[in-house]
Amino acid sequence: MRYLFLIFVITPVLEMWLLITVGAQLGALPTIGLVLLTAFIGVNLLRAQGFETLWRGRRKFEEGQLPAQEIAEGIILAVCGALLLTPGFITDLIGFSGLIPPIRRIIAQSILSRMVVANVSTHGQSGSFNTSSSSGPKRNRDLEDVIEGESWDD
Repeated sequence: MRYLFLIFVITPVLEMWLLITVGAQLGALPTIGLVLLTAFIGVNLLRAQGFETLWRGRRKFEEGQLPAQEIAEGIILAVCGALLLTPGFITDLIGFSGLIPPIRRIIAQSILSRMVVANVSTHGQSGSFNTSSSSGPKRNRDLEDVIEGESWDD
């Protein structure tokens, strides 16, 4: 928790320092233009990769597999999109790094290796999704770590 506090305090200070430093070297308008250019490029890359991730997830879902990898990547893309729209060069660097597919997949697999999906019910029938291709190594967990759920069709 204290790391989040440090991130939310230190990052804006570093961003301001870097923007002032770049502004002193290039001038105010070129610096603003550079910030807007990185946001524009980032949003266009984000849109393309977001649709590609969406289609991969939809294809997996239609095959009866849980698109866990694609869901995790979608969340990462959303966070990276917010970082790209935030003015600053450090947040842009972090946001662009999340748009690199190998880096994004490693982060998503790291997140998924800590999660377990059990007893998924689809369309009123008991069943489970095959997560063997998207999740990391299986680990034994206590029952308190398992979250069960149901769904109903109206």
